[in-house]
Amino acid sequence: MNRRVAVPFPPRRIVSLVPSQTELLFDLGLAARVVGVTKFCLHPAEARQQAAVVGGTKNFHFDRIAALKPDLIIGNKEENYREGIEQLAAQYPVWMSDIVTLDDALDMMRRVGLITGTKTRAEQLTAEISASFAALPAAPELQSAAYFIWRQPYMVAAAGTFIHEMLPRAGFRNVFADHTRYPEISPEQLAAANPAVILLSSEPYPFQPKHVAEFQAICPQARVLVVDGELFSWYGSRLRQSAAYFRGLGTE
Repeated sequence: MNRRVAVPFPPRRIVSLVPSQTELLFDLGLAARVVGVTKFCLHPAEARQQAAVVGGTKNFHFDRIAALKPDLIIGNKEENYREGIEQLAAQYPVWMSDIVTLDDALDMMRRVGLITGTKTRAEQLTAEISASFAALPAAPELQSAAYFIWRQPYMVAAAGTFIHEMLPRAGFRNVFADHTRYPEISPEQLAAANPAVILLSSEPYPFQPKHVAEFQAICPQARVLVVDGELFSWYGSRLRQSAAYFRGLGTE
């Protein structure tokens, strides 16, 4: 993001504003140094018990953050909001990630390892993730697919998103690749796109099996699956589980 950030080495009071990066910090062995997390930091389970909850990813409680006296705050360009980050950056070292591709995610993990003094562990993690994706068999032909992240209105993941970059690795071709970011899609647009597979993400909207019939009515020929959204969109150490999950999707 072309920002220069001076961080004490090693940082000892870290606030994470991104769920996937919170999990990464814990997997790097930094649990004792994480003093603040968001209410959406679900992994590991103990994160919200042992660290203070400082709000959501797009509404920070600045007073709670100030009370923690952080010497490093970790955020993300997409998941956090600019005004809040700028307000924090005026007072604290705020390190930001900007992730679209798998290479971006691996680079983020190495950089977080470097600035937190856990370089060796970060390199082990990234090597494990890289190897797992490299071992994925190439799909003979990508299945056309639509990946839904929201309902009422319907919204899909399109080009320029991490999910879009993950889809081919799972054997899918995004039928809404000519759109960008997370556009609203009408039932008529979905029917016209006629994907072979409709993927309903478990997050941020909590799609469940009860929603399958709703989409089946729009595209009767499509295979409709509820998928683990974390394994498509969390770009931290949870990626260790993604390749194996993607491999299994093709057999469902």
